[in-house]
Amino acid sequence: MMELHQLRCFVMVAEELHFGRAAKRLFMTQPPLSRQIQMLERSLGVTLLERSNRNVQLTVAGQHFLRDARHVLAYTEQAGTAARRLARGEAGQLLLGFTAVSGYQLIPGLLGHAAQRLPDVGFELHEMVSGAQTEALAASMIDVGFVRRAAPHLGFDSQLICSEPLLVVMPNAHPLAQQTTIAVADLDQQPFVMYSPDEGRYFYDCIVGLFAMAGVSPRYLHYLGQTHSILGLVRAGLGLAIVPAAARELYLGHLQFRPLEDAQPRAEVYMVSRRDNDNPALPPFLRMAQEYFHALG
Repeated sequence: MMELHQLRCFVMVAEELHFGRAAKRLFMTQPPLSRQIQMLERSLGVTLLERSNRNVQLTVAGQHFLRDARHVLAYTEQAGTAARRLARGEAGQLLLGFTAVSGYQLIPGLLGHAAQRLPDVGFELHEMVSGAQTEALAASMIDVGFVRRAAPHLGFDSQLICSEPLLVVMPNAHPLAQQTTIAVADLDQQPFVMYSPDEGRYFYDCIVGLFAMAGVSPRYLHYLGQTHSILGLVRAGLGLAIVPAAARELYLGHLQFRPLEDAQPRAEVYMVSRRDNDNPALPPFLRMAQEYFHALG
């Protein structure tokens, strides 16, 4: 059976049409080179080179075999390079989980940076709530999660990467839109569009806790899991809401966002991964992401 070394020897002789020069380029002597060519011809059952005392010429079979031999050697080199890059984490595939709000700005910005720093790493994106991401990480269904709470799992690594304020959102025509800041007491008995205690548990707990501490009781009209749906109802004049600052990236018109003047509630995002994940692309991605978020401040 022919070997890669025999192919390299043949290609070198075919390019030089001289055994002595080919042997010199291969850093070997002429007799072993001649034996490699003979072994290759015997394994193929054809004559590749016509030899005489004065010159070496390719046979018709040799001319066609030269083209294929070059392709085999090039493909082998590419395969080796790809394997080495995969082992170093410079190429491969990562499965990312993220919450819907993270998809407005955080994830697009990170992936844009990754396209420059890790251009040969592919990403499969899965939008899911934080609890589902934690379960997916535990089951090795995703490599990295971007969740609202640090996962209380001994086998996970968690890092805070983003903290943003919660803002009051209202229609342009609402009387409170005339104010630059909103007091929590201003929301007492106001019609309110609230996050669902199931799908939007993180924000539900934050907002309910805020109102309980202030002794405020809005009138909850609707419970929804996704921020964009909440903004749609607010824009329709069905109530006020409190949403993360990233919601402004949705560019929905006829809405005003105002900070709270007597409270500073914030929403956090953690980057979470399994410690025992052996995907070679994971460590370079985590380092790149940490640098990216650190630069953002």
